[in-house]
Amino acid sequence: MFYYLLYPLRDAISGLNIFKYISFRSLLAAITALFICFVIGPKIIDYLRRKQIGEEIRGDGPQTHLIKRGTPTMGGLIILIAVLVPTLLWSRVGNTYILLLILSTLWMGVVGFIDDYLKVVKKKSKGLIGRYKLAGQIILGLIIGVVIMMSPAIRDDLRTAITLPFFTGPSEMSREFYIDIGLLYLPFVIFIITATSNSVNLTDGLDGLAIGLVGIVAGALAVISYVAGHIKFSEYLIINYLPNAGEMAVYCAALVGASIGFLWYNTHPAQVFMGDTGSLALGSALGTLFILAKKELLLLILGGVFVAESLSVIIQVAYFKRTKKRVFLMAPIHHHFELKGWHESQVVTRFWIMGILLALIALSTFKIR
Repeated sequence: MFYYLLYPLRDAISGLNIFKYISFRSLLAAITALFICFVIGPKIIDYLRRKQIGEEIRGDGPQTHLIKRGTPTMGGLIILIAVLVPTLLWSRVGNTYILLLILSTLWMGVVGFIDDYLKVVKKKSKGLIGRYKLAGQIILGLIIGVVIMMSPAIRDDLRTAITLPFFTGPSEMSREFYIDIGLLYLPFVIFIITATSNSVNLTDGLDGLAIGLVGIVAGALAVISYVAGHIKFSEYLIINYLPNAGEMAVYCAALVGASIGFLWYNTHPAQVFMGDTGSLALGSALGTLFILAKKELLLLILGGVFVAESLSVIIQVAYFKRTKKRVFLMAPIHHHFELKGWHESQVVTRFWIMGILLALIALSTFKIR
């Protein structure tokens, strides 16, 4: 909003030319998100506590978690407000990339809110029926995929393409090697949205774990988005140039600020949990960022901890069905380490360290070709 209001006045007030720079607006988006968390966080937490909107803790999990029963949940509302408001204030909202990110965040935020509402307020233990949740993810992926395939704002040669890390492209404009998968790109987008949304949801099991990792991944994606949208930087780093994609850095910066702000309340011992309202929305937003930045396969590295969490559940379920035995003491894998004797804070900190390491590896791939 501020870009459209103030940047046109740059000829009259030269200082307003600063709104041209994505880096400046990204910094202010992060600060604004952090400020919003500090202002509205206590109010929302107090409201959730007064309304007794608290988390139910599964009895078959680590016994140390039983003391968390009743901790306010649906704190994802804090995150959504802290991400969306700065994005609306500091980004070029008419940008196709920004519009898709807002859609993704709101869409799965609503789905997650309904799920939390049914579980916590209506006391329906399973919340939103799984197939309805899946339908929401599929429809969102379908919309995003169709827009990407049809929008003139997306580069023609990359609309239905998947870029491959470590290999250079066949032309100067295609600095990364890519494979055009045509109509298969639509189910591929649906899979990415669904997978990342569920992965973050599975990871949200320990105080500060999911939101810390989201902040790490969002920070790396802010760098990726910025250089991909900058013709000189993308050329130097051998990244496919994506016109106007740099604007996503503003959203990513807001997400980093919101993650840090929410961590203030979610760090051990947590005052509030994000619930599905936050985890589903953040997962779909990250998936959308990877898709729009044309770094779909980089998700396996940059989002490696989320991938490991999901794989641990898949392996556990599949192996148990075949043998009636377990590979892990408990899945997702963060609970396995808890039952091995690691303190909750140790698990979280070590997973954050892995997330930072994977982020550095992901960023280093740009010069390894």
